[in-house]
Amino acid sequence: MVLAYLPSPSQGVWHLGPLPIRAYALCIIAGVFAGVWLTRRRWAARGGNPEDISDIAVWAVPFGLLGGRLYHVITDPELYFTAGHQPIRALYIWDGGLGIPGAVALGAVGAWLGCRRRGITLADFADAAAPGLVLAQAMGRWGNYFNQELYGRATSLPWKLLIDPAHRPDGSADIAFYHPTFLYESLWDLGAMALLLWLDRRYRLRRGRLFACYVVVYTAGRSWIEALRIDHANEFLGLRLNDWVSVALFLGAVTYLAATRRPTAAVDEPARAREEQKTP
Repeated sequence: MVLAYLPSPSQGVWHLGPLPIRAYALCIIAGVFAGVWLTRRRWAARGGNPEDISDIAVWAVPFGLLGGRLYHVITDPELYFTAGHQPIRALYIWDGGLGIPGAVALGAVGAWLGCRRRGITLADFADAAAPGLVLAQAMGRWGNYFNQELYGRATSLPWKLLIDPAHRPDGSADIAFYHPTFLYESLWDLGAMALLLWLDRRYRLRRGRLFACYVVVYTAGRSWIEALRIDHANEFLGLRLNDWVSVALFLGAVTYLAATRRPTAAVDEPARAREEQKTP
């Protein structure tokens, strides 16, 4: 008898007449709104116009979604362009499949375009947006829960996730419980958000350094979570491709932090106190 486990949702799609309402999309939308809300607050606390953030998001969000999908399709082309598969499904974003590295990379291009329109430095925007970005990721990961996808290997831990037979790996119909990697990453992302907010209040990081800290923390967590996953992934030298991307981004961010490090200046404590009162 199984005493403790996490159940999977009974459905991930609801219909209003002919219109499908997909939980995966709702999670992503909720994450976007939460991320924009937090970034608006942080930008206003830094003396900026919060409407700047809304205008930049109009560019960054569509670019990010496109980049996330392109990354997924490019790194796993055999899921769509080999015999027995349907290339048209590469466009079915609602079925799941958004790569965070691609979303951030192309989203940054959209953010740069939006920043140019507003006369804002991309590095300043990136520092303000970093906690909101990882908050959006934490919420968006729950879309994988509703799709019953991207879970980890089989486990007997008390927080194991029940996967319905239709969504289990081939040849594992009799294995019901798996690591809830969506939950691991969501919790890691929430912890990363809290850490970034603390670092910004404590050290007032600027010039893209807070965003670099986001890259370091996120990729560190993604590496061990990726090691648990059993979904399809191409490998190189025994490591999943996403692991290599995480390693490259981690090293790049650490290098940037080291290169932009400067001696600690005297801190204006009253100014810091005023900023901490304003910054969420």
